[in-house]
Amino acid sequence: MDSDRVAPNAARRALVLGALAGAVLPAPAAARELLVVGAHFARVYERADGNFSGMGPEILRAIAGTLGQPLHFDLLPWARAQSMVAKGQADLLVGPYKSPERLGLFAFSERAFYLDEMVFYARVGEGLAWNGSFAALRNLRIVCINGWAYGPAFDAARANLHVSVTNTVEAGLAMLARGRVDLFATNRRNTEGVVPLLELEDKVAPLDPILATQRGYFAFPKLPEYDAALGRFNRAFNAYADSGELQKLGRRLRVQVGPDAAN
Repeated sequence: MDSDRVAPNAARRALVLGALAGAVLPAPAAARELLVVGAHFARVYERADGNFSGMGPEILRAIAGTLGQPLHFDLLPWARAQSMVAKGQADLLVGPYKSPERLGLFAFSERAFYLDEMVFYARVGEGLAWNGSFAALRNLRIVCINGWAYGPAFDAARANLHVSVTNTVEAGLAMLARGRVDLFATNRRNTEGVVPLLELEDKVAPLDPILATQRGYFAFPKLPEYDAALGRFNRAFNAYADSGELQKLGRRLRVQVGPDAAN
């Protein structure tokens, strides 16, 4: 056989086989979307005209390149958002405070990204006495938001109080203003902007002292398959916070982040 003819034929066969291999091998898989969920939290997680804004979305967009996954945001009732993440049906929850129950359901970020003051709102002029003692509230009707955590002191006293729940700040304020309850347990950040919208400036006001200061975190499902994602997230978010960008964002959006946004 002529060796000068074999070489070109072999080369052509190699080219054809290479082309066929390229046709049948799948392209590299695109990174799976990270499904981010939360409820409407003023200046923390909001949606307007289909666009998401607030502390949570801005932080996540800033570190998305390091996370290596595209982001998809969804706005849900708070109880449903928590349930989806706890079950692994969504990947990341924006803004939860820590509580004993949640520590069993979620893998929290190392650092918090905002602070909230939990307070009671009362009707103006009724002279309700609140000095920090829950024993004095046993005969009063209190409404709180479904799925919110109000701190260990409130949780410990709750079984001895007359507590009902509602799903929104607007509903809680309306119940208070109409005399259906005596106190509304909420936080300042979510409530202070709603009061003027409902024209209640002269009708309701927050009481001192505060119930607690709560820290808001990001949280993944507490499942082994999320360990690597949580590690990547913590490294990216810690670097973002250490750079000073978290403090700048908090000042711009008027959200408390604490002196060092520590864990």
